[in-house]
Amino acid sequence: MKLLFIADIMGKPGRQAVQHHLPQLVGEQKLDIVIANCENSAGGTGFTAKIAGQLFNLGIHLLTGGNHSFDNKDGAAYLAATDRVLRPHNFPAGNPGSGRGIIPLPDGGEMLVINLQGRVFMLPIDCPFQTADTLLAEWGDRGPVIVDMHAEASSEKIALARHLDGRVTAIFGTHTHVQTADAQVLPGGTALISDAGMTGPHGGVIGMETEFVVHRFRYQTLRRFQVSKDDIRLQGALLEFDDDTGQALSIEAIDLPLAL
Repeated sequence: MKLLFIADIMGKPGRQAVQHHLPQLVGEQKLDIVIANCENSAGGTGFTAKIAGQLFNLGIHLLTGGNHSFDNKDGAAYLAATDRVLRPHNFPAGNPGSGRGIIPLPDGGEMLVINLQGRVFMLPIDCPFQTADTLLAEWGDRGPVIVDMHAEASSEKIALARHLDGRVTAIFGTHTHVQTADAQVLPGGTALISDAGMTGPHGGVIGMETEFVVHRFRYQTLRRFQVSKDDIRLQGALLEFDDDTGQALSIEAIDLPLAL
């Protein structure tokens, strides 16, 4: 089977890139499943129920999140009402939503999707390694498993992939918005890319207009960021896997410009 993971969708430009490229990718690649990270899809921070619905209508089966999943009040409320939008599962109990989702497969089986968040240079939330172990013990061998590991440090994402090698189908790193050149299948059959990149404008600083980010770094005072509009791209990764064994067969990073 073939799966497309769409990297962090950044604001309206990111949504435009998905709308433009996804139908063609589904047809050309004969995709069975599409998953995307949506935590920046509403103005660069958070998401809304309306935006989630629009992305589902484009053919995305399930949406994942990260540290900005709770930033928009509408999106945070929607997390409690849907099982198709995930947020990191290792946030403390009592937060709305879940980081565990199930996608029906075309052959009648099921796929587990797990959303986790790292702790290096991020919030000191529950351990993603122990959370993954618990969820996998509950899942057993019911079918393939996909992990969105939303983390700052490549080392933490790679360490989780090594820890889970042979137990999950693929780990897609998210959060840094900079696509890494390490797409590979590990010895145990788990595919890894430590950051799938960003679907949105690459002309600024990780999706935001340059001047506001530079001001923050130079003067250490707050300026409200604005989503950039230049060099829009759809980034992510294509995964081919054996749905019987749950093992990855190949993984390939994608980077498609949007000509407006």
